[in-house]
Amino acid sequence: MNLQFDRYYRYSEFTDILHQFVKAFPKLLTLESIGKSHEGRDIWVITATNLDTGPAADKPAYWIDANIHASELAGGAASLYLIDMLTKNYGKREDITRCLDTRVMYICPRINPDGAEWAMRDTPKIVRSSTRPYPYDEEHVEGLDIEDIDGDGRILSMRIKDPNGNWKCHPSEPRLMVAREPTEYGGEYYRMLPEGKVREYDGFMVKVNKDKQGLDLNRNFPAGWRQEHEQVGAGPYPTSEPEVRAVVHFITHHPNITGGLSFHTWSGVLLRPFSTLPDDDLPAEDLWTYKKQGEKGTAITGYPAISVYHEFRYHPKEVISGTFDWIYEHLGLYEWTIEIWCPMREAGIKEYKYIDWFRDHPVEDDLKMLAWADKELKGQGYVDWYKFNHPQLGEVEIGGWNKIFAFRNPPPHLLEKEIAKFPDWLIWNTMISPKLELTHLKCEPLGDGCYRIEAGVQNTGYLPSYVSKRAQQRKQSRGVIGEINLPEGATLVSGKLREVNGELEGRAYKHTLMSFWTDTTPTADRAKFVWVVKAAMGGEVEVVVRHEKAGVVRKNVPLS
Repeated sequence: MNLQFDRYYRYSEFTDILHQFVKAFPKLLTLESIGKSHEGRDIWVITATNLDTGPAADKPAYWIDANIHASELAGGAASLYLIDMLTKNYGKREDITRCLDTRVMYICPRINPDGAEWAMRDTPKIVRSSTRPYPYDEEHVEGLDIEDIDGDGRILSMRIKDPNGNWKCHPSEPRLMVAREPTEYGGEYYRMLPEGKVREYDGFMVKVNKDKQGLDLNRNFPAGWRQEHEQVGAGPYPTSEPEVRAVVHFITHHPNITGGLSFHTWSGVLLRPFSTLPDDDLPAEDLWTYKKQGEKGTAITGYPAISVYHEFRYHPKEVISGTFDWIYEHLGLYEWTIEIWCPMREAGIKEYKYIDWFRDHPVEDDLKMLAWADKELKGQGYVDWYKFNHPQLGEVEIGGWNKIFAFRNPPPHLLEKEIAKFPDWLIWNTMISPKLELTHLKCEPLGDGCYRIEAGVQNTGYLPSYVSKRAQQRKQSRGVIGEINLPEGATLVSGKLREVNGELEGRAYKHTLMSFWTDTTPTADRAKFVWVVKAAMGGEVEVVVRHEKAGVVRKNVPLS
C-alpha cells in the first residue's frame, strides 16, 4: 500500500483503506464494525496482532481511538499511520514484532464518521461532535449562523467598522486585529463577528447561534455524566448515542484491554485523568505510574504530559466531566488523550499555557503567529481582509485566521511530520501491560497410576495483573485462574478443576535498592497450581492458566 499522509480521507476512501490493509496483512489485521453511527455509517475497529501466536482474546490489549469530535481529523490520520508502521515493520523492528506477537492493539480510527464527513464537505459544516440534533430538533429563527457565506470553502471572520468596537488594526501590521486599550478613544475600531448569515436582522442586535447539533460525544460516557444544565452536550443519559454505546460495549466485552488512548486535536499535550479531581485523589501508585508514562511520552513526542484538572480546565471554577476518562475512573485502565498539533509552538512561542493562552497573551505572540503563517502556510492560514457585500449586514470585510486550516488540524503538508511522533509511545504503552507466562511445569509419577502436576506462572509484564490500584478499588479483576482438563477415564485426586488464585504483581511498584523498606514478597509476580491426577499412562492433561488482563497460557502435559 502507498498511503499519502499529506491529506485527510473521507469516509468511503477511509473505509477502503482499512479493507486494503486487512487484505494485504491477513495474519496481522482483522476488521469489524462495532456499530452504526447516527447516520448509519459503520464504526470500524482494526484488531492488530499476530494470529499465528494465538487469538486476540488470549493476549493483553491496548485500545486506541480517534475523531470523536467532528473536525479533529488528525487523529484518524494518526491511526492510519500507526497501522501502516506496524505492518511495514513487523519482522523488521524487534519491538513491533514482539508487540504484535504477544499483545493486541484495538484501533478505532474514526468513532464519529458522520461529523468527519460534514467537516470535509466541499462547503464544510463544523459541529462539535455528532450530527444528531440536540437538545432540540428545530432551526433557529434569528441570530447569526456560522457558515461559509461567500462559498470559498473557508469559514473566517467578519469585521465591521464601529466607533465602539473592541478591536483595532495593529499599528505596524494592519492585517492583524488587536484589542483596544481599556481607556483608548478616538481611533478607528471594529466589531468582530464569525463569518455567517444573520437571520431576522433588526439592524442593531446580533447573537451568535449555537449549532443545532449540540451533542458532545466525549461527554456521553458513564463516568461523571451530568445533565445539560451542568455539562453542555452530554446527551439525555449516559451512552445514549450509538457511537459511544458501541465503544463502551466493545471495551466492556474485551476484558483483556489494559489501557487506552484517544486522539484529539489540538494543543500539543498529553492529557491524563482526573478531569474532575486533583492528583491527591488518585491512588499514589497510579499517580506514580501515570507520571512515568508521561515522562516517556514527553521524551518520545516532545509533548508535555499534564493533568486535565490541574492544567487544562476551560475555566478555573469549572470541571469537564463525562469524558473518556471513564476507562480509568470506572475500569481502572490507564488512559491518555493526545491533543495533536500546536501551531503556537511551531511559531516559536515558548510560554504557551494551553487553555490560558486563549484567554490572554501578549501581542508579540500574535505577530509571531502571523509571521509563521505567512512563511509556512502561504496565505492559507491567515487571509488578508477583503470586502464583501453581506446580504444582511451590508458591506463588511472577511478575513483573518482560517482556524480550520491552521489550528484545528495540522495543515496537510505538515501532517505526516506531526503524526509520526506517536507510534513509538503507543507501542511502549501497549508493552507495559501485564503478561502471563508459563515458566514452570512438572509432572511427577507417584505410583498406582497417580501423577503430581505443578504449573508455575509468572507476570513478565511491567504492570501488575490487576493493572492499577483504581481497578483493585473497583474490583475489576478476578485474579489468576488455573484449570486442568482431564482425559476420559481420569480422576482428580487433589486440587480443583478450576482454582482462582490471587493477583500477580509486576515491576511497576517496586522501590529502589536504596530503599529502607524491605521487599517482603520478592516472588509476588508468581503463582503455582498443583494437582494430583489418577489416569492411565500415556495419556495427557491440558493445563490452562488465564487472567482477564494478563492473557492465557495453555499446555498439554504427557502423563509418563
